[in-house]
Amino acid sequence: MNSFFRRLRYRRLASTFTILATLSAGILIGSVVAHGVHGQESKETPRVDTSDATPLKVPAPRDLSTDFTRIAKEVGPAVVNISTVTLPKEQQRRRTMSPFGQRGPDNGGGGGEEGPNNFQDFFNHFFGGGPGMGPDESGHERQSLGSGMIVDPRGYIITNDHVINKADKIWVRLSTDPTSANFMQGRPATVVGFDKATDIAVLKIKADPGHPFPTVKLGNSEGAQVGDWVVAIGSPFTLSQTVTAGIVSAKNRTIQPGTAGQYQHFIQTDAAINPGNSGGPLLNMAGEVVGMNTAIYTESGTYAGIGFAMPSNTIVQVYNDLIGPEHKVTRGSIGITFQQNLPAAVAHVYGFKNGVLVSSVQEGFPAEKAGLKAGDIITSVDGRPVKDGDELVNIISAKKPGSTIQLGYVRSGQNHTATVTVADRTKMLEAINKNAGNENAPGQGENGNEQAKLGLTVGDLPQGAPAGLHGVLIQSVKPGSFADEIGLDEGLVITAINRHPVNDINDFRTIVAGLKSGQDVAFEVVDPRDPTAGHGYRGGTLP
Repeated sequence: MNSFFRRLRYRRLASTFTILATLSAGILIGSVVAHGVHGQESKETPRVDTSDATPLKVPAPRDLSTDFTRIAKEVGPAVVNISTVTLPKEQQRRRTMSPFGQRGPDNGGGGGEEGPNNFQDFFNHFFGGGPGMGPDESGHERQSLGSGMIVDPRGYIITNDHVINKADKIWVRLSTDPTSANFMQGRPATVVGFDKATDIAVLKIKADPGHPFPTVKLGNSEGAQVGDWVVAIGSPFTLSQTVTAGIVSAKNRTIQPGTAGQYQHFIQTDAAINPGNSGGPLLNMAGEVVGMNTAIYTESGTYAGIGFAMPSNTIVQVYNDLIGPEHKVTRGSIGITFQQNLPAAVAHVYGFKNGVLVSSVQEGFPAEKAGLKAGDIITSVDGRPVKDGDELVNIISAKKPGSTIQLGYVRSGQNHTATVTVADRTKMLEAINKNAGNENAPGQGENGNEQAKLGLTVGDLPQGAPAGLHGVLIQSVKPGSFADEIGLDEGLVITAINRHPVNDINDFRTIVAGLKSGQDVAFEVVDPRDPTAGHGYRGGTLP
């Protein structure tokens, strides 16, 4: 990709120079024609006496420092350039353990705990691929470039997991490192740990005795306000120590639907961020890190005015877990699912303003053991009111597995409490996937077959559904899937498939299991949010 941009830049420069040369020639010819000056006559033009001209002098430099200048000087030395190499698969099979940042299933933070790297797919989509995604088609080594920030003078660095994902060799360069031939690649780095759920990784480089590394200063991302000035520093397109400025455009942006985005609540900014900026800091006007530049929204592969940074408060929590003895992030879970962004009408019908409407309860796990059921509305944890699903996830995921919580919930208009023992989310997901007999991504649970065939997840109707309504509630629809293409939407109730009635989730799974590729499939649906709409129909040929 870097060579592509260089060729593009050269073509643009060549075009510019051609235009300038043409304009200059035109101006010269026009001047000659206008004044009637011939080439022979121009040689006889008398010299101008310049004895009265005063030579120009370069003035003393003036200090026009701004907050941006100060931040760049203070923070720049602690922002590093990260380069990686991914070997072809043939070399990976032949090679022995690499001393430089080798990644494997047993190294660093539970590499498989989140299943497929959904964020990597998201990143590829928004950046249109790019360097660092593995060996190229010719089988040669594939190189990647990104950024990072030193947070500990002993050489601990925070960056994005996608910057070093699948890398076999990792090097780090400081802005103060020499450019000698034996130091061109930089300092070898090792992976301390990584967390795919938040796309955060920690590296370690060896510190020189008696020469601690410069570090960034972390700030509190909760203090960042929409409209605040922010500064991004990184290495876009390999151009290290590039400084851009903008404002905080929005906060708490979730840009991946479902469980994949449960732990990704970004700061949105219009500070220019491009490939290579990933892992670099987003700073407030005090020079404090309030975020780590992670992704951009673009249709061209380059900056389009919208960038996303992981908040510093999330970074601190993940970093502290990754440098711990186990080098991994452990999150709590109670074994429920819920629908995000419930329409206001649903909350009105079910009689609550704040809380979480439970869509399903995993059999054999904490919530089910404590007596919770689909249709319950969770309103508090340990007496603390719960506003929505994001808040519930944040509270429970921070609990240590084995600890207990008091869960407040509403069922059929009555308030209840339950004592729930928190489980290890990673182990719970592994058990769910094992029981389901598949290796689907976390959050799919027993919906794996439906997701694979149709691209949707469903659940039984919650308690309090309209009398006489039967079927299954669509909880999520994967963009670009068969379900998405034929118009099945989150919140609809499927009452029949190919004229076979669907009374519950068991009926649904039985019917879906019999569907074949190339078969015409017709869904009968009802929108419980609009009782006057009657039955609707969606259909298509299954890919």
